[in-house]
Amino acid sequence: MNKEMDPLDFYGESLLLYDSVLIELSSRIDIIRKSRLLHSERDPIENVKTRIKSPDSMIEKLKMKGLEPVAESIPGNINDAAGMRVICTYIDDVYSVAAILAKQKDIEVLEVKDYIKNPKPSGYRSYHMIVELPIYIGEDHHRICAEIQLRTLSMDFWASLEHQIRYKHDIPNHKMIESELKRCADEVASVEMNFLTIRDMINATGHRSG
Repeated sequence: MNKEMDPLDFYGESLLLYDSVLIELSSRIDIIRKSRLLHSERDPIENVKTRIKSPDSMIEKLKMKGLEPVAESIPGNINDAAGMRVICTYIDDVYSVAAILAKQKDIEVLEVKDYIKNPKPSGYRSYHMIVELPIYIGEDHHRICAEIQLRTLSMDFWASLEHQIRYKHDIPNHKMIESELKRCADEVASVEMNFLTIRDMINATGHRSG
């Protein structure tokens, strides 16, 4: 088994920029959560995960785009070297958190892919944003891109399961498993709408009793 390349060896000084943009975005998310709690509102976020794309994955992506597989090829060509996954409680939380981030003046939303309203054929559902924001390293100013994926707990669980079989084409009944996963995705989508209805009914009851 080949040893994976060290990220610093591949990205060089750019690694600090990608790490910094994730720190900055994590701070923005943390402020959203604390603001909600300060106003006695429900925290819409369950957890947050961040990652910098591994050198092997990045090299593969650069080659697929016909680019030289070096870090210098990334700016202007690849926007998801830095990535954040925001796991929300309900579907409407996904859209409210995305809207808050999009309204922040120094964040520019470059691209949106709404796989919740328009799921992939596999059943994959998530809300993707490519954003660009300022990063300051000493006196230097940079505009760095990152991908933000927002999804619910059930969407994340489904995606994790789907990821496990994506590259395992030698497992028995692969097509049947894909079909079953698609059926599960449709059922999860229906259940999540029921969750919203139940939550709204509970909230309405609380308002009346208050």
